[in-house]
Amino acid sequence: MDNRYWRIARRPEGTDFAAALELAEENFTPLADGQIRIRNTLLSMDAGTRMWLTDREDGYQPPLPVGGPMTGLVLGELVESRAEGFGEGDLVRAFGQWAEVSTVDAVMSGALLLDPTVADRRAWFGPLGMNGWTALWGVERTGAARPGERVLVSAAAGATGILAVQIAKLLGCEAWGIAGGAAKCAYLTGELGIAGAVDYKAGDVGAQLDAAGGFDVYFDNVGGALLDQVLTRMNHYGRIAVCGLLADYTAGTRTAPREFDQVLMRRLRIEGFFSPDFMHEGPALTRRLREWTEGGELVMPYDVTRGLENTLDAYAKLFTGANIGKVIVELEP
Repeated sequence: MDNRYWRIARRPEGTDFAAALELAEENFTPLADGQIRIRNTLLSMDAGTRMWLTDREDGYQPPLPVGGPMTGLVLGELVESRAEGFGEGDLVRAFGQWAEVSTVDAVMSGALLLDPTVADRRAWFGPLGMNGWTALWGVERTGAARPGERVLVSAAAGATGILAVQIAKLLGCEAWGIAGGAAKCAYLTGELGIAGAVDYKAGDVGAQLDAAGGFDVYFDNVGGALLDQVLTRMNHYGRIAVCGLLADYTAGTRTAPREFDQVLMRRLRIEGFFSPDFMHEGPALTRRLREWTEGGELVMPYDVTRGLENTLDAYAKLFTGANIGKVIVELEP
């Protein structure tokens, strides 16, 4: 067999991914016009892909089919190409398969040629990748944060949140984060130097938010009951940038704010955003993010799991809060 990949055998329940996904093998078929073949060296673990494993038809993309491969962002070198502009040996990032080798249509997969001189290639999944694009766009454009305003970020120790709090600070805002556990909160305030952190595992989140004061921008990665707590602590004319709904992904619930009337009472604006909507802005976003990263102003801790066979262990960390920063699977060379 030429390739090992993770196959969706059935829809998962909660975080029981081992009962739903299985390692399978396949033989390669010849490439069609427009296709490329990537030897994956890194797989990106992203919480939003959990919704692709449900049977929901009203998400931002159709559900992945049972019996097919699990899909996510991959990074690696091309071993074969029948797509214009892509050649053997090129370093690329694309939406491919959780596999040793990904075979994709270059255009439909969003394949992007990467600069191989970047010292740490993991950065193409972190500050220089879609997590970085999303953090910058969400804070600056959707959240419309202005210098001096107070910005609150949920899941602030995750891959996108950890960048969002730093970017808010770089843009002259007072950055606050919500995270689970004393260690994560200490990292945010100590290592990253943000203004403060709310520990949702410590109890009485409302009281912690009250002590912090009102917020002008909320970068929401979680939704659920936490959104209700924040809605009543927003300043008038505040903006809520909805990036993710982590509370709903494994529970099968749908966020329905009890405090929705605060949108009217406080004249709030709520807007969802999704990185493919601004992929055309990627080069410009990357230039800014790379300047901050190479200047040491924007950092990312990486949680690395080695071996394709351990992918599900890495994926589960996103939903149990076991990670700080970007979760990545590193494949054997």
